[in-house]
Amino acid sequence: MKIIKNILAGALLLFTSLTFAQQESLFTTYRYNMNLVNPAYVGVDRETAVSSTFRNQWTGIQDAPQTQAVSFGTPIGKNLGIGLSMVYDKTFVEKQTQVGLDISYKIQVSAFTDLYLGIKAGGNSYSVNTSGLETYNHQSDPALNSISQFNPNVGVGALLKNDKFYASLSVPRLLNTERAKTENGYATAATDRPHIYLSGGYNFDFETLTPLVLKPSFMMRYVNGAPISLDVNAMLQIDEFLEIGGMYRIDKAYGAIGGVTISKLLTVGYAYEISTQTQLARVRNTNEFFLRFKF
Repeated sequence: MKIIKNILAGALLLFTSLTFAQQESLFTTYRYNMNLVNPAYVGVDRETAVSSTFRNQWTGIQDAPQTQAVSFGTPIGKNLGIGLSMVYDKTFVEKQTQVGLDISYKIQVSAFTDLYLGIKAGGNSYSVNTSGLETYNHQSDPALNSISQFNPNVGVGALLKNDKFYASLSVPRLLNTERAKTENGYATAATDRPHIYLSGGYNFDFETLTPLVLKPSFMMRYVNGAPISLDVNAMLQIDEFLEIGGMYRIDKAYGAIGGVTISKLLTVGYAYEISTQTQLARVRNTNEFFLRFKF
């Protein structure tokens, strides 16, 4: 029995460590919710916007990852922007909520191009509910005690943008939070490492087909100890009303994306994603919904 309990405790630590050695939350519809990873985006183009995203990964599999995100940004004065962001993740017995206060400052570098610099301050509330684990012993193992803690953090970002293109570079959480340790005789979670996000996109107008705009973009994520994750998206905008396109996550997934703009204020959309990593994931899908309201 003791061996079984030790294996379960080790498996929990391994599961948590793997989770945090891999990438943070990712979204197929990242372009609609960029200040989740880059605080420089709040107040961009002097727009006030509220965005929300819900991602249900591997639909139909019990305790599969679910992610919900909400962000807000608005301009203040001539060059300042301020906003809030929140990301909630749930996977098996783990839950975490990342919150951040975002501030940006605009610098005009040419007649049509602006540079935005941003800072994010907040933290991560993390918990493990071990009551969701099944063991072979009626007595509880102290090594499997539930964990709950809050880790403050800070991040930075930069955005270069004009009407045609954007280039974004950010590290939304700079602090390397060590969480794989022994505390009062109990094992506690894992390690958060800084993630680097690099993104860019360009809008191609068709002179002979005025209502059509092609919008290719990419999002690259890197963290030490995990493979680089790269999304390549392409959207076709039709008469500023409808956007349709597709995505490909290198060696991991592919899918389709669609969005509809209502009254130029409200945008709703959906992304359908199919994993290419395992035979099990191939018969499952990931559903992602987004909502964006622009004032």
